[in-house]
Amino acid sequence: MIDKKEYSESLLVHFRRVEDLRLKALEYASLDLNARQLSDIELLLNRAFYPLTGFMNQRDYESVVEEMRLQDGTVWPMPICLDVSEEFAQRIKPGQVLALNDSEGFLLATMVVGDIWQPDKKKEAQMVYGTDDPALHPGVQQLYDQVKDWYIGGAVEGISLPIHYDFRDLRLTPSETHRRFTQYGWRRVLGFHTEEYLHCAHREMVLASAREIGASIFLHPVVGLEAPGSMDHYTHVRCYQQFVKKFPSNMIMLGLTPLTERWAGPREALWHAIIRKNFGCSHFMVADDHGDPFARNGRELFYPLHAAQRLVDQFSAQTGIGMVPQEKMGYLEKKAQYVFLKDVDEQEVKSISSPELRRRLEWGLEIPEWFSYPEVVEELRKSFPPRSKQGFTVFLTGLSGSGKSTIAQVLMVKFMEMRDRPVTLLDGDIVRKNLSSELTFSKEHRNLNVTRIGFVASEITKNRGIALCAPIAPYEESRQVNRALISRYGGYVEVFISTPLEVCEQRDRKGLYAKARAGKIKGVTGVSDPYIPPSNPELTLDTSIMTPAEAVQEILLYLEEQGYLG
Repeated sequence: MIDKKEYSESLLVHFRRVEDLRLKALEYASLDLNARQLSDIELLLNRAFYPLTGFMNQRDYESVVEEMRLQDGTVWPMPICLDVSEEFAQRIKPGQVLALNDSEGFLLATMVVGDIWQPDKKKEAQMVYGTDDPALHPGVQQLYDQVKDWYIGGAVEGISLPIHYDFRDLRLTPSETHRRFTQYGWRRVLGFHTEEYLHCAHREMVLASAREIGASIFLHPVVGLEAPGSMDHYTHVRCYQQFVKKFPSNMIMLGLTPLTERWAGPREALWHAIIRKNFGCSHFMVADDHGDPFARNGRELFYPLHAAQRLVDQFSAQTGIGMVPQEKMGYLEKKAQYVFLKDVDEQEVKSISSPELRRRLEWGLEIPEWFSYPEVVEELRKSFPPRSKQGFTVFLTGLSGSGKSTIAQVLMVKFMEMRDRPVTLLDGDIVRKNLSSELTFSKEHRNLNVTRIGFVASEITKNRGIALCAPIAPYEESRQVNRALISRYGGYVEVFISTPLEVCEQRDRKGLYAKARAGKIKGVTGVSDPYIPPSNPELTLDTSIMTPAEAVQEILLYLEEQGYLG
């Protein structure tokens, strides 16, 4: 039997059915979706994930994992299932209807539960990503750590697309892009997927590819999954808006998609191509490292070079979208023009890497016009000011009695004297009392306490203030979470106060060590609980051989050297 939904513009129901579903949904079990699931439901409802009419049931899931095809033979390389906790999975049964809500409880869709199963994540990781080792691939780590252990599948009926308040005119659905392409008379359209900032060489590259196949251009970047309030999201879009102005009129269109990246290499590229076909593109530009988790970050690629291009091209006859290889370009100064890197000696070509661009922004250095447009650079400088104008966090970690709090207090006085940024002290004891009073001293709660401190520090840093953190923070995992979060907004300086345990015990102002040695209390770091030293701190200081003032001077000198102090 043919599903009539297959031929509709979206999975959103008629407005006359909406009120009926909303009333019925009050009686349904409900599930609030996370950011990744919200992305998936939006692209299901607007048919970017055509031909899917809901989250995959088990047989489609297994077929996709093993064969890159749905059970009916349609090419589809990526599992799209609704992941839930074991507790939730045990409370529902096939045939039951669920209400799917956004994070605020607003009803987006209903779903008739089909299959409920516990997937073999190791097999999924091996087949989809090419490894089951989370240490080797961030996609596998995300699958293990962030994707819940049970999947449910089933058809969905849409009440509303997730609500976006930003750049609404650019959040085009596939039906809207189809209509616009038809209105513009565009029959051949080159889709261009990106998550990076675009500059002069990118324009020449895209124009060259479009001219070769006689196509117009649909610039379709992935945006919007950053943490709430992240400047990166708005800066990316503003830069894209400036970028498209550099093309001939009526040749390019900009749209945004909330797609959640999986970093699955060739499978990722094939998935991206199918999605752009659903948006109306006839061709899709594929980079030689498309979908690789380590593309453009200086690390060795996980997938073979050009593997993504080969896979998209291999399936082009079945997917209906042609593969156009993305050929990198650079600026050849002696000819004052952009050239394909494959055609010249790369050493003759000028270029600026993403890390180098960030360095120039952070240090307030010139960015030449051959590299980027002044309008794009202006937008970048608004969000990435020089380090002397950025916020930053100094994160001191070490045993109780090591001198963290004293150093933090002296640092606070020094920064208050400078009066160029607001300063906040997040001492371990103060945070425990005011922010984490309900937490115990289990490993889980210690990590939670540290990440709470990190969240507050990230907000301070984002707003260009100084956060001084002085918890024990005994575990590397929570310290790394904080580093990743805070570094997005400004500087992050980890200071390991390496004062030996015996010196800390001699100080023992709180009497913790004495009580722990006497067996009166448990969970004291250094006695009955471990302290894992930081793997790569910016500074290591030992207050058994230096005074707090000397330690503070070392920190200030480092900050000045790194450009954070004007």
